Amino acid sequence: MDIEGKITRISGPIVFAEGLEGCGLYDVVDVGEKNLIGEIIRQNKGKATIQVYEEDTGMHIGEKVVCHSRPLSLRLGPGLVGTIYDGIQRPLKSMYDDKSGGAFLLPGQRTEPLDSKKIWHFETGKSADGSPVAAGTPIAPGIALGTVRETPSILHTVMVAPDVRGRVLKTFKGTGDYTIDDVIGTTELGEEIKMSQYWPVRKPRPYTDKLSVSQPLVTGLRVIDVFFPLSKGGTAAIPGGFGTGKTMTQHAIAKWCDADLIVYIGCGERGNEMTEVLTEFPEIIDPRTGRSIMERTILIANTSNMPVAAREVSLYSGITLAEYYRDMGMAVAVMADSTSRWAEALRELSGRMEEMPAEEGFPAYLPTRLASFYERAGRINSLCGKEGSVSVIGAVSPPGGDFSEPVTQHTKRFIRCFWALDRDLANARHYPAIGWIDSYSEYADEVKGWWEKNEPEWAGVRLEALDLLKREQRLQQIVSLIGPDALPDSERLILKVAEMIKNGFLQQDAFDDVDCFCVSKKQIMILVLMMNFYKMALDVIKNGAPLVNVTSLPVCDEIVRIKSQYTNDEVDKIQEVKIHLESQIGELQRLYRKAGAV
Repeated sequence: MDIEGKITRISGPIVFAEGLEGCGLYDVVDVGEKNLIGEIIRQNKGKATIQVYEEDTGMHIGEKVVCHSRPLSLRLGPGLVGTIYDGIQRPLKSMYDDKSGGAFLLPGQRTEPLDSKKIWHFETGKSADGSPVAAGTPIAPGIALGTVRETPSILHTVMVAPDVRGRVLKTFKGTGDYTIDDVIGTTELGEEIKMSQYWPVRKPRPYTDKLSVSQPLVTGLRVIDVFFPLSKGGTAAIPGGFGTGKTMTQHAIAKWCDADLIVYIGCGERGNEMTEVLTEFPEIIDPRTGRSIMERTILIANTSNMPVAAREVSLYSGITLAEYYRDMGMAVAVMADSTSRWAEALRELSGRMEEMPAEEGFPAYLPTRLASFYERAGRINSLCGKEGSVSVIGAVSPPGGDFSEPVTQHTKRFIRCFWALDRDLANARHYPAIGWIDSYSEYADEVKGWWEKNEPEWAGVRLEALDLLKREQRLQQIVSLIGPDALPDSERLILKVAEMIKNGFLQQDAFDDVDCFCVSKKQIMILVLMMNFYKMALDVIKNGAPLVNVTSLPVCDEIVRIKSQYTNDEVDKIQEVKIHLESQIGELQRLYRKAGAV
């Protein structure tokens, strides 16, 4: 039942209204004569505080507010994948094609989030006992009724909505062609079941069990996969100052990671960065399917010039879409760019409501809101009996690159993978600029079993390389004081090999057709070869060989060039470099053994 009130006060995107007795917290309202979408965020005896998700310039006190007594919800069903939405699930392309507002959103403009006229072919699924779903089949919330081929890359599972109370299918149409508005079944309670459903954005979708993580999200980025891995169902943050490559890193992960579905949230980002996403993604070919990556991607574009309140809800919209496909048994990766802009929206809205500010003006509930977002990640058993996961990667934009500011510090409490972007690396054009000293991953032990099955050398060579890089950092402090010539050759070798690791392993060119994505086998082979070079070179130096004789070997350049010289299908050719290494180092060993004998 609709409840009508009136506006009593306006403070930017925050509107105060009275006469809304009976309305609940987070209920959706139509605000003003233009029927702007809003949400009740505070309620006190009918006096409601509303955040408006559209531009409310020109609104007057006394205009009506209509509450619909339902929470802000997304429509979920076939047709989501490949669509570009704003923060409240308005399809931007459809609204642009409407031509009423041109390239800009008009206040009060409405467009259905899903195409209600499109015909989808529905295939009946199987019930728990293996028989086809039919009238009389027992049901429960979340169980699968059948499938729809949403895109060539996505098989969409049609599920019973979690809020359905009926337990038996009274009627069921079965295999056929339907729209998302067609009723394909009913329960014994008279509830209609369609191929689409609604779900509140601020409420996590239910599941049966939460599972421990065990499999890495393979990104194709060597510094992540080998040194700081993220698991499927894990959480990660990419903090860094302006220009350090946060968005670039997220783009690379979204393009190449082995997730079944990507949800990319452009939250308060600059329009040109979102334009890059919108123009690049349709042209990128998914290496797994050979088709456009947009066939497994949902984009949410809520740029910095859009209403600030919609920015606040865009993260919840994105994670709700991710949970929906997770429930189908998919591994979903969410890119949130950036959570700092989202936190700034919270700060502005909190200030408009005259709340007591906490550190740096952010509201006191900032940690709670961050937790409510990141904690919706995880690996689960869904209600329909399938295993799915949601991995969340949030970009953080600390002012001036200061990692001690509140958003970065609170984010670290709720994530287990920290990819710290280094300003010096970015200035040196070293991408991805993930610093190996400040970064960490708490998923290394969880994914160790997967690596042992696929690349058993991963655990050992990872620790060896990280230790060498840390030793190199300590030596660089000495070098800055007294110069490299004061170091013995054995320690100067560490500097040389560390430089080799930085240039030939950690640095990865996103615009190189060969190096933009690196398979796990190639990653390990490169790093193992570098560490073998270090061990063999150290042995030769101990036998009396000068460092210059070791570093001048042709194989040194060969090792560094492997990343761009050999494609992912040519990893076996790396063995040739190994043979060259053993031959050239072996020759030096024989030479200086003879010299030592004399």
